[in-house]
Amino acid sequence: MPGRIARTKTAERVSELLGSREGRKHLRAHGWEQGMPVVMAVPSEPLNDVMGLVSMHNRSVLVAMLDAYSDTLKFLHLCAPNPALRCVDAENDTTQISDLFARAEREGLVTFRSKYWDASSVAHPIPVFEPAPETRTYAQRFYA
Repeated sequence: MPGRIARTKTAERVSELLGSREGRKHLRAHGWEQGMPVVMAVPSEPLNDVMGLVSMHNRSVLVAMLDAYSDTLKFLHLCAPNPALRCVDAENDTTQISDLFARAEREGLVTFRSKYWDASSVAHPIPVFEPAPETRTYAQRFYA
């Protein structure tokens, strides 16, 4: 269709979350700031490829991914590479972004380094957003 932009399911879910006051509040509580870049990824994407996109922003970013099994929208908060951090070995080309998500979920805070970076970075998972249950309005209680 002319004029249409192809959007991934991940991008649609991120847009939906950022479009809600409750979603922004949740992300803000875990390090997100208005205007912070969000890099979309698929679970099988090579970690180094995703970090290539992260590098373009030269600042902290969120990486968003839909879990391949549960369809849950997940986020990692990544800080820009920092020479003050302990330098760790670069990630292998075979490492997938889902592997970094799994490590961060297991360990909390992960120090890692992309093959494109001279310095290490840290990543931490953002808890999955659980929207508040819908409250019924006064009228809905009586006319539903």
